[in-house]
Order: sequence, then C-alpha cells, then structure tokens
Amino acid sequence: MKNKTPKILVVATSRKTRGGITSVIKAHETGEQWKKFHCKWIETHRDGNNIRKLWYLGTGLIQYFYLLPFYDIVHIHIATTQSAKRKQLFFYPAKWMKKKIIFHFHPSNEKFLFEPYNQTLYHKLFSQADLVLVLSEQWKRWIKEALGLTEHIEILYNPCPIVNRRDDIREKSILFAGTIIPRKGYETLLKGFALIASKYPEWRITFAGNGEIEKAKLIVKELKIEKQVEFLGWVSGNKKEQAFQKASIYCLASDGEGFPMGVLDAWAYGIPCVVTPVGGIPDIVENGKNGLIFQIGDSKELAQQLENMITNKELRRKISEESLCLAQKTFNISTINKKLEKIYQKINQNYNSYGTL
Repeated sequence: MKNKTPKILVVATSRKTRGGITSVIKAHETGEQWKKFHCKWIETHRDGNNIRKLWYLGTGLIQYFYLLPFYDIVHIHIATTQSAKRKQLFFYPAKWMKKKIIFHFHPSNEKFLFEPYNQTLYHKLFSQADLVLVLSEQWKRWIKEALGLTEHIEILYNPCPIVNRRDDIREKSILFAGTIIPRKGYETLLKGFALIASKYPEWRITFAGNGEIEKAKLIVKELKIEKQVEFLGWVSGNKKEQAFQKASIYCLASDGEGFPMGVLDAWAYGIPCVVTPVGGIPDIVENGKNGLIFQIGDSKELAQQLENMITNKELRRKISEESLCLAQKTFNISTINKKLEKIYQKINQNYNSYGTL
C-alpha cells in the first residue's frame, strides 16, 4: 500500500441534500486530492420520506459493497445519532476487510454527545477508527470530556466557498441563512430585532431557508414587524448569491452548531457577523474584532449587538475586512484541501499515533 496512491471511498449524504455536509464534500471535490486519490462519493442518505431514505441507503450499500474491495481508505462523514447508527453498516465491513477508516464528525450540537447511549455508541466507533476529523479545537475538548478520547483526533476546518463578492449592491439587510427551526434561534432573532426595528425602519431581516416559515410569520405579526421581514424560502445558485451579496449583516442565533456553513459563506462575502458562541465559533471569533457575540437566547443582548453594527459603519468595515482575511487564509478552500491531502497520505502509512499534520 505504501508504494501506490490509495483509493478512497467517501461515504456521506446525497449531493442533493440541503446541508453542511454536502457543501463540505462538494468543496473537497474541487481539490487536487479528489482526483489524485480516486475519490468516489457513496451517497447514503437524502432528506424526504421513508421510502426515499431507504432507497438511498439500500442503493448506497449495494454500491459500497461492490466497490469496497478495490479501495484502501474509507472516509465516513458522520453527524448525530441516526447518522451514526446508519454509518455502522459501512464501518464494520470496512473494519473486517482491514481498510483504513476516517470518521469526519459534523455534529449539530455538543449536548447529545454527553447522553449515555451516544457516549457508548461514539466511543465504540471513534476508538476503532484510524482517525477522527473534527471541526475545531472545541470539538476536540468535548470529545475528550464526553468520550475520554484524545488519540487519533485531528482538526480539519470546513472551507469557505469561492464566491462573487459585490459590495456595490449592499442593502440594509440582516441575513439569516439556514433551516428555520428552533435550534437555529430564529425566534430570538425576531424578538431581538423587534426591540430596535422602529428606530431603524429602513433595515430588514431576510430569511433564506425552509422550515417553520408559517410559524415564523405568526411571530412576525405578533411583533408587528411585518414590513421589515421577508422570507425567501430555500434558495440556491443565483438566488443564494444575491441574498449574500445584498446583505450588510449576517446573524447566527443558534443554540448549537458544528462549525456553521452560513457563517463561512458570510465570511467569504465579507459580511460582518453577529453570532452566538456555539460549536467552533469561540475558537475563531473575537468579540469586536472579527465579529460580535451575544449569548444564546438573549434577545436583548442581540438587539444591542445588532444596533452596534447598524449604527457603526466603521465597525462593519473593520469586521468585514477581518472576515475576508479568515476566508482567504485560515478557511481558504485550497488550504483545507491541501491539508486533507496530507491526511490521506499520512493515514496510508503504518503508524499508531498522530503528530501535527
């Protein structure tokens, strides 16, 4: 195996799935390592009804079992509990065939990791893998705390996309991009904005995402801010690009994240962010330097931070420049893909522990 370039099976959600994992793998596809290591994406799950889910799982397994003997490394993208249960079907055959195995961990929040059932499940999987990739230093700390694991864990950031940035068409718009569900904190955002909306009638919130839109509209009506809130529904392609190009502020109000793709998108577009300290955010965002932070569920603090951003153009400009720096350096897609290439090269060697990659 040392004398040849290994071939890699990538096991993950469908490329048609709306989510962060799909975005990450599509970014990995653009790197030189994808062709160099003959990467093949096995699609195992797609949002929808149970028939569609079973179809993707079944066809994914058939394709996987057919290809597995001809590949050397299995790179399994894994999220929360149901994802981990499904991925056992792919993990154990690879283990039995003595393939090298990478688990790439994309959790939605840290809380589930401390539940007894999940502690047992993830300890069993992660301790048997050759490598576990996590999204930040904070996730390394949580895995150590929840699972007692410290070996074979490395950080690989999610990359910022390459985008067409347009500063000349910015509007007085606060962008929320993602699924409109309680975990994403959309109600906190609406309540926080409502506290200052009458002072800044030219500003609005733009929601780009599907989910609880009708429920959100009822809250908007109760708060009497209908004229300052718009819902685009799920957007992609040019519509998504325009939403980010027009936004002057991005807000993440979540109570849990791995490392939010919406924030990475915002950094790529140079949009200053107001965020909660969730997932990998605290490892990167310094309040007042490259973002503004408010505590989970605190609509009053959010209102203050939004007002700080709205009223201070110089602050927005400064944070925008810092955001672009993050996108072009630390989270640069080429940098991330080159690190992934080094990971693939290293895992193909025989070793028992990892140093700094």
